[in-house]
Amino acid sequence: MGPEKRSKAVDLSHHLSELSKARELSPLKGLQKYFVPGTLSLAGGLPSPAYFPLADITVNALIPDSFDLVPAQRAPSSLSWFWKLFGAGTAKERTSSITIPKYPAAQGDVNLETSLQYGAAVAEGHLQEFLRHFVDEVYQPAIEDYTVLISTGNTDGWNRSVLMLCNPGEGVLCDEWTYPSAISSMLPANIRPVPIAMDGLGMRADDLERVLSTWDADARQMPRPHVMYIVPVGQNPTGSTMSIERKKQIYDICCRYDVVIVEDDPYYFLQMSNYIPKHKRSPERAGDAKHFLASLSPSFLKIDSEGRVIRLDTFSKTIAPGSRLGWFTCNPFFAERLERQGETSTQAPCGFGQSIITKILLNWTYDGYVRWLRGLRTEYTQRRDFIIDCFSEEFQIQIGPSTTDMWSGCTTYHAARKQAGRDHEKYPLQNRTMFSFVPPVAGMFIWIKLHLDQHPSYVPGSEDSLEMKVFARLAESGVLFAPGWIFSAAAMGGSTKEIPGHFRLSFSLAESSDLERAVKIFGRVLQEFFVEQF
Repeated sequence: MGPEKRSKAVDLSHHLSELSKARELSPLKGLQKYFVPGTLSLAGGLPSPAYFPLADITVNALIPDSFDLVPAQRAPSSLSWFWKLFGAGTAKERTSSITIPKYPAAQGDVNLETSLQYGAAVAEGHLQEFLRHFVDEVYQPAIEDYTVLISTGNTDGWNRSVLMLCNPGEGVLCDEWTYPSAISSMLPANIRPVPIAMDGLGMRADDLERVLSTWDADARQMPRPHVMYIVPVGQNPTGSTMSIERKKQIYDICCRYDVVIVEDDPYYFLQMSNYIPKHKRSPERAGDAKHFLASLSPSFLKIDSEGRVIRLDTFSKTIAPGSRLGWFTCNPFFAERLERQGETSTQAPCGFGQSIITKILLNWTYDGYVRWLRGLRTEYTQRRDFIIDCFSEEFQIQIGPSTTDMWSGCTTYHAARKQAGRDHEKYPLQNRTMFSFVPPVAGMFIWIKLHLDQHPSYVPGSEDSLEMKVFARLAESGVLFAPGWIFSAAAMGGSTKEIPGHFRLSFSLAESSDLERAVKIFGRVLQEFFVEQF
């Protein structure tokens, strides 16, 4: 249930870009209000559904309790959950058959006649109701007049949001390490990133305050930013997860400086418990659905008493990315502008994906979908645990305080070469830390910091070349990590000020045997690299 007392969104119309202000209702979409049963419509250019080459669509969907609620005492399945979802492999899955007919058997049924036709830039009716109920129960928005609007995923959601809010020459507040596609989508419109320093909880409130309070529009050659882009849970690429206390600090600052927050949260339901080393683990007990939802870090929506948060959700990480389906949750004024933009760009999401996901959710019900999400969390927890276990097998791991400001206050894992008998003369640096990381508590990624200052050829300023040498050696050995520089907001914004020596590792897709092999190759490459002279 939502909060007992809710406020209404304040007027934020002054945040609209000139482009968004100029958008009007699409003339053709405007005719739809006249499309009522019994009307003989000759107005639209709609093809006859009789010529859709489908009589129906039948899918065999996994049942909601397909995955366990507690981690098994074994390596993750050799099949990724994605492939399991679509039945590739020999494992027998428990499924239920779902059929979507071309024409409805009863009024209001999900059907292909409607789903595959041109439509408004809003969700199918049943899906809209489901999402509204889901948002109310899970996120509990602080404003009573919030609106849910369909999108084609969070990339589309962010692109629409930034063009609605920002004019060319403006900037967007973001984490110093951030999702590169978010920045790439706004750079052609001459909208630039304004990086804010991070720590183990994500964006730092003190640095946000510093940047906004000391903003010099003339020196920066742009007005003070009024939009923030943030991934608060399982942050991409660092894996950090923001506490509710930090979110309150960030939100209060944004209220004082009149900043709209775009909360991109695709990893929200992949929140996990803290990593426990393999030798210290004990069997877990599964809590109930109420306990699961209570364990999740609350959304900014829950504290957004002014309606200045635009939340982006997606089915990409919880059902399938190819469905290209997600949704906004925001105040009604922003939702109306976003809908106008959708009418002349993406229009409605793909009818195939929307109708199938709608039927799956209706079949599962709200409780079933929450059960599915709980199982996914368990699967990703096992994957995270497994790859970190592999690090412990391959490297000498020491747990201690952070050596970098970004992980200040975090329990950090420092990896050195494992002791190897009498080869200390061959490997004189074997006790020195080669890399560090913090086990993530959400998402799909581990963010690694290479200690390039431990390399025998290190001199200040050589970090970039050393990082690329490691990247190239790994690629030549058949392992691909994402180099840190592609996530640097400063670098993407044209600045030369960045911190080299980082890699992002994903544990979400590879089979357990491949994860293990990749870590072994990583170990061999690093051990050879850290004794070479260049």
